[in-house]
Amino acid sequence: MAGQQFQYDDSGNTFFYFLTSFVGLIVIPATYYLWPRDQNAEQLRLKSLRRVHGRCLWYRLRLMKSQQSIIPTLKKTALLFGWAVFLLLAYKVSKLDREYQEYNPYEVLNLDQGASVSEIKKQYRVLSLKYHPDKGGDEATFMRIAKAYAALTNEQSRQNWETYGNPDGPGATSFGIALPAWIVDQKNSMLVLLVYGLAFMVILPVVVGTWWYRSIRYSGDQILISTTQLFMHFMYKTPNMNMKRLTMVLTAAFEFDPRSNKEATIRPTDNIEVPQLIRELGNINVKKKEPPFCYPYSLKARVLVLSHLARMEVSEELEEDQRFVVRKSPALLQEMINVGCQLTMMANSRGGFHAPRLVTIENCMKLTQMIVQGLQESKSPLLQLPHFEEEHLRYCISKKYKVRTLQDLVSLKDSDRRSMLRFLGEEKYDEVMAVLGSFPHIIMDIKLQVLDDEDSNNITAGSIVTVTVTLTRKRMADMFEKEQEASICPGEEAANTEEAGESNKAKTKVWQNKNKGAKKTAKSKKKKLTKKKATPAPVKAKQANGNVAGNEVAAAASAAASAAKEEDDEASDKGSESDEGEANKDSPSERDEESDKQSDTEVDEGAGDDEEEWEALQQSIQRRERALLETKSKVTHPVYSLYFPEEKQEWWWLYIADRKDQTLVSMPYHVCTLKDSEEVELKFPAPSKTGNYQYSVILRSDSYLGLDQIKPLKLEVHEAKAIMDNHPQWDIPDTEEEDEEQEDSDGIEESDYEDEDND
Repeated sequence: MAGQQFQYDDSGNTFFYFLTSFVGLIVIPATYYLWPRDQNAEQLRLKSLRRVHGRCLWYRLRLMKSQQSIIPTLKKTALLFGWAVFLLLAYKVSKLDREYQEYNPYEVLNLDQGASVSEIKKQYRVLSLKYHPDKGGDEATFMRIAKAYAALTNEQSRQNWETYGNPDGPGATSFGIALPAWIVDQKNSMLVLLVYGLAFMVILPVVVGTWWYRSIRYSGDQILISTTQLFMHFMYKTPNMNMKRLTMVLTAAFEFDPRSNKEATIRPTDNIEVPQLIRELGNINVKKKEPPFCYPYSLKARVLVLSHLARMEVSEELEEDQRFVVRKSPALLQEMINVGCQLTMMANSRGGFHAPRLVTIENCMKLTQMIVQGLQESKSPLLQLPHFEEEHLRYCISKKYKVRTLQDLVSLKDSDRRSMLRFLGEEKYDEVMAVLGSFPHIIMDIKLQVLDDEDSNNITAGSIVTVTVTLTRKRMADMFEKEQEASICPGEEAANTEEAGESNKAKTKVWQNKNKGAKKTAKSKKKKLTKKKATPAPVKAKQANGNVAGNEVAAAASAAASAAKEEDDEASDKGSESDEGEANKDSPSERDEESDKQSDTEVDEGAGDDEEEWEALQQSIQRRERALLETKSKVTHPVYSLYFPEEKQEWWWLYIADRKDQTLVSMPYHVCTLKDSEEVELKFPAPSKTGNYQYSVILRSDSYLGLDQIKPLKLEVHEAKAIMDNHPQWDIPDTEEEDEEQEDSDGIEESDYEDEDND
């Protein structure tokens, strides 16, 4: 049995193969994920947004960042260097000699495959004279020639070559290790051990430990777990939380504490600048001694948030800290909403404590809108628009226009809008209209049903109710177009509608006359002709004489009386015809046939309704499966926000609430993928008591003030059906059981007879 040999790569050729593969495994994925995206595409996107978002803070910061950032250049340089190393190694590998080649003695002797023995001997003599060491030739080459000659002339050597590929017989199996020999050299042993110890005993544990310590401190939404526990404590302690208390809880988050987050900073100048802002803001509960509201980081964050809502100017150092606090706030408020929903579910399932009130959760949503737009709670939503200041609002809320919301501004006629906004120039007015036209206008369609039930429209006590809400996003500019279309030539439209109405009346009269003429007898036709001759009398209505008018009135009264008499005659004629038709029917057989036809049509209609309901159910299941499988992008539409330091996308909250009891009926669903249209299912258990319930389906924006929608949802709960212990389909009469037993016994007897016949 052949032995085995393990040897390191003395020449270093195998190590180059390993190194090339290793570098390729790093460079190729890194290029795919880390190569900077096309900067031109980003510049074109920003250029397209400039007309609407040019005054936004996030837009200006993005332009400055794209011009000053050198990170894309560094990424490109590092990746290009990696590709250069990879290509160099690949070129080096391609130039290496092939060490493992199949041994072929014919190639060594420069002969064709299958040459004769005489040709082999002749070629061997020629090569021996040339390469023999005594003749001044190369000894190694002569040894290969002699070995090849022996392999082709010696029977044993030839058999070994054909069997093992080697004239000397089976050799030792060689395993090459793709590491250079100097690594295991005794001179370099201490250096190699030092590198191994540093890599696997110091660097690797430190990296893994740092990652693990960071990961256990944060939740899935990258919120500190200690912050989540803080929110849960205060929402449990204060179920009904007003806006001031909510702001204090928000700014007490540990994300703003430098001990928990390295991004947060406490500057020496804060002792001078923060008290100055406190004096300008007024009462912000500075003397509150309840921890952590009294801590310096919490007080600073609260002052920065309130100054942002008041649109106050701060110093450059505080402005950087303010941007950090404002940037973090929407995610923290979303975490507060999640905590409120968890406490509500716990209170509904376990009881024992009060769930957060609906006003608390809605205040969280409203505070998110306020922070994104940089507005206080009492301010007008019109201040979200550019060039609008406090002194300009008096033009809008005047008795002539009464514009207090964005919808009021959109519903104005263009002429009235221009007149009201006359304090703006033409260019500023166009910019305001462009921004207002980019605001979202959501159309909400609601469908109420009970899935997986025989009667999906019947809501019983305790059943799971599914409210399917279809959200369709349009732009405010579409409302402008509708308003303009509605305002074009209202007089002409009214005239057109009157003419259309008269023509429709005329057409209906002709149609009625045709039907009547087809059904009436000859006598009724004569009456109709006499009536048509008598009707032209009241046409003369433009004379000023009172007697003529009186005669016309009398003529009209007589015409009306004759028309009424004629209708009675027609009704009697129809009645006589129907009676004759009933009398002409053959016996009850025809009636039975008609009743069978009616029952068949009813069955067909019922089957069609069942098929439609089944198809609708299958389509909804397929939609849900697709929604679970596909991952939609959360990039919807950029928000217009003058004072928010980061580009934000339009997202929405959708939920069902009982505003009378101030409780949540369904948990708020965060709609993050509404680009054009989105379908959302909200599920909740129906009340356990029968009766009528009035709920509200509420849609709230997390970015804009004044665009929330509330639609009523009426719920009529019926008593649940009693569960049947013995269903009729399982009640088998005794006669049927006896018949089945008799059939079974007959079958057994027949099989016995067949067996006897076969025997």
